[in-house]
Amino acid sequence: MLGKRSDQLGLFEADHVYLDFVGRNSFYGFLASQRGKLFRDVDFAKLYCLDNGCLSVPPSLLATALLLQTYDRVSDEEAKARADFDLRWKVALGIELDARPFAKSTLQLFRSQLVIHEEVGTVFKKSLAFARQTGHLKNRKIKVALDTSNILGRGAVKDTYNLLADGIVKLVRVLADLNLSQPEEWAKANDLSRYFTAASIKGEAEVDWENGKARQKFLQGIVADADTLLETARQALSKYLPDSDEHKQLTEAASLLSQLLLQDIERKPEGASIKEGVSSDRVVSVHDPEMRHGRKSKAKRFDGHKAAIAVDTESQLITAVAVLPGNAPDKEKALALVEQSEQNADVEVEETIGDCAYGDGGTRQEFADAGRKMTAKVPDRPNTGYFAKEDFRIDLETMTCSCPAGQECRTVTPNGRRQDREGNDVQLQAFHFDPAVCDACPMRPQCVKTEPGKGRTVTIHPQERLLQEARAFQKSEAFGPYRKSRQAAEHRIARLMQLGMRQARYFGRTKTLFQLLLAATVANLTLVATKVGLMRARGSKKAHLFAHSVVRLVALTIGFILSFAISSSLTRLRCPQRRVAG
Repeated sequence: MLGKRSDQLGLFEADHVYLDFVGRNSFYGFLASQRGKLFRDVDFAKLYCLDNGCLSVPPSLLATALLLQTYDRVSDEEAKARADFDLRWKVALGIELDARPFAKSTLQLFRSQLVIHEEVGTVFKKSLAFARQTGHLKNRKIKVALDTSNILGRGAVKDTYNLLADGIVKLVRVLADLNLSQPEEWAKANDLSRYFTAASIKGEAEVDWENGKARQKFLQGIVADADTLLETARQALSKYLPDSDEHKQLTEAASLLSQLLLQDIERKPEGASIKEGVSSDRVVSVHDPEMRHGRKSKAKRFDGHKAAIAVDTESQLITAVAVLPGNAPDKEKALALVEQSEQNADVEVEETIGDCAYGDGGTRQEFADAGRKMTAKVPDRPNTGYFAKEDFRIDLETMTCSCPAGQECRTVTPNGRRQDREGNDVQLQAFHFDPAVCDACPMRPQCVKTEPGKGRTVTIHPQERLLQEARAFQKSEAFGPYRKSRQAAEHRIARLMQLGMRQARYFGRTKTLFQLLLAATVANLTLVATKVGLMRARGSKKAHLFAHSVVRLVALTIGFILSFAISSSLTRLRCPQRRVAG
């Protein structure tokens, strides 16, 4: 049953006794000052039974503990210890010094409830609502900057041999559980014990790895075991209803093993072998099948996910987040982040700013179709040593193209097909310059790399007009401020990395999103807490200066009165006749 904290503060609670000792302007002091304001127990009522059972630990206290855990980057065990013994945590939680507020399992269960019911988004929105209340988020129309950064996955990344072995072990565990037996016993009965006796099947195998035939024979044995196990799983599926939990578990494990075989194994008449190259959507870990190979640049590769964020460029608040597959392009879900920003912060996004990853024609068209403005640099073309497309002047009104030598082309012909963002087949067009004109041109060596008899071809992009407008804008002086505005997202990503987002703490993108939302909440609250602390410090300084001025004025007044009295006494001593007359 839902447990609630009393609205009345206790005399012996740590925040009442030690708030100044810990520091009112610290993050711990800030959370203590917001008790009952930032989180309320009733906000989490739907996670609990309201009329039956024992009283729970107040969810507002547990939500605060999760923020502290993210801020200090500690484990569940350490979070429980700090709540029991750390004075700063006790002040932030508003509990008495001898209180032990929750067990580790209680914190884990509360986190699971937030993940299952998708309530962590509500916690994140609280940070934006609080920013609005404190005046940190003033405007109703904002500009947001988008950016991404890699998150290293939690699962172990292995080579093909061990990856297939992990897939076999996972399916064996499901089949053993359905047969009410231990995995090791089931594996022994089905001649699969070698997958349970060693941490690495490749490391324990007695194989001459320099011998190609020996390697292939070892691989074929693993593939044969996988095929046999998959056939066993297919036969077992017929025993369960399609909607049953057993059918779902078996299908999931069997599908994963099948995918591992398809992505890494090539079937040949002489036997199975490892495919050359890497599959585009390759599963890299059985423990976390949602991890992917990713790249932030040609030199920077990672295994895991991508964090995508939207940031208000003025207030620096994170307004929306998402977790993308590691192999997804940065521009994925760009429009969704903007729409989420409006819902989360109750604002209107009047402009979106991004780097060149968001500057392609498809993303610009998507924003234009939605009636939104996207400002991003058009990606640069590689330097090939020949005139680039930008050196040609394309007039879409007259459908003409002028080359650097001054020749004009009006010949437009089909130039292949491509798919747009929606998967529709689009016919491409291109300007084709007369081969005779190009052959006679003195600038041909700088322009055409084909043999004589062929002219230069300039492709017309499906979003050519949007790209032309973007290139013209980024060459103007008005584009300068946008480079600085885009840095807001980079700074907030750096803060998220400080809060531990470089490494995922959990398996899967759903739980990693939970981690990212909590980190974004803490990043927003620390930003607001800093401003509140500065305002409090300025107010305290003004009060101190005012008090100092009053004291000084009183001192000057008293001094003036004393000086006047002393002067009058001396005058009477010097002039006794006045004293007598008086």
